[in-house]
Amino acid sequence: MSQPTQTFVIVGASLAGAKAAETLRTEGFDGRVVLIGNEAHRPYERPPLSKEYLRAEKDFDAAAVHPAGFYDEHDIELRTSTLVTSIDLATASVMLSSGERIAYDRLLLSTGATPRLLSVPGSDREGVFYLRSVDDADTLRQVIGPSAQVVVIGAGWIGTEVAASARQLGAEVAMVDLVTVPLERVLGPEVGAVYRDLHQRHGVQLHFGVGVEAIQGPKKTVESVRLSDGTVLPATTVVVGIGVGPRTELAEAAGLAVDNGVVTDEHLRASAPGVFAAGDVANAFHPRYGTPIRLEHWSAALNQGPAAARAMLGHEVVYDRTPYFFSDQYDLGMEYRGWAPDFDQVVFRGDPAGAEFLCFWLRHGRVTAAMNANIWDAGDAIEELLRAGRPVDPGRLADPDVDLTELASR
Repeated sequence: MSQPTQTFVIVGASLAGAKAAETLRTEGFDGRVVLIGNEAHRPYERPPLSKEYLRAEKDFDAAAVHPAGFYDEHDIELRTSTLVTSIDLATASVMLSSGERIAYDRLLLSTGATPRLLSVPGSDREGVFYLRSVDDADTLRQVIGPSAQVVVIGAGWIGTEVAASARQLGAEVAMVDLVTVPLERVLGPEVGAVYRDLHQRHGVQLHFGVGVEAIQGPKKTVESVRLSDGTVLPATTVVVGIGVGPRTELAEAAGLAVDNGVVTDEHLRASAPGVFAAGDVANAFHPRYGTPIRLEHWSAALNQGPAAARAMLGHEVVYDRTPYFFSDQYDLGMEYRGWAPDFDQVVFRGDPAGAEFLCFWLRHGRVTAAMNANIWDAGDAIEELLRAGRPVDPGRLADPDVDLTELASR
């Protein structure tokens, strides 16, 4: 007697969700796979939205996770423009806004994150934008050009990348943040200064250590941004990039454990049987670091989706990959590996002013994170150094004549 067909439901037609669906098929799962997303588009990658896609150097197909026919060819039910309104753990089912209920044998939450909203007078004016979706990027494409005056609020990854792209498109750009240098919260003041100088060289007006008091203009449109120090910046376009928060509403309402994301173990299993989470929404226990980590980066979505799929199939999967992200701004490309929420020393190898260097974050003498900037053959050695976890001599770490693999093995 044949076994009944199982149904695996994936809520969130994101990179993580799409890669999970793909992996279920490549691993031989022949049951029903339902991939549900509230956007009208098939799954796509988000990094190009602030870079090549925003600058119209790449089209949607280049950003898409899979070709248009992939989902039909692999018998994956891709439900776009579809909203999941609730999860019922007791009956193992999800409810759609249409009223349809879909029962599941396994459920993956890959709902991603949503931008934090600016809350100052005038923040609801026409001309104030956020960048999270391809539709957001399409809108910004239409308003950023040589005649635009763009004020970017927030000097994190989205803010700095949008500022760079806007300058490359010929716009006048000002960047505002309470920090003292770009990316200070992630990279610290020393490396943040590299990005400060980079944006200054490309003509971005930097306003750091100040807040935004109001967005002003006639009627409902944007005309200027008033800062807490009294400065008034002319603006035709305001882009807000002040971080994102995990989309946990469905999980919370269902009664899943939530703490800065959907809480999972190292197998990406959530707190209810048969439920998993991956990508921006997952606060997953990382066995190497001994703590939960929620990563808002492309690599987590790319790699956690397949790992979660294998765990859904009953494989013994432990997600312990080294955190990784990348950024391209103007002529400075970088890759960052590791996890350094706090550190006590920063060591450079090479000259940051020359835009080709390595950088290492140390805690108690051990390298916890590293960045290669415009140097593309150091990734494997950096990974080996991070996994070794041994104390290193900062002087030898800074010396370009000392092989990194040698430091990792001693």
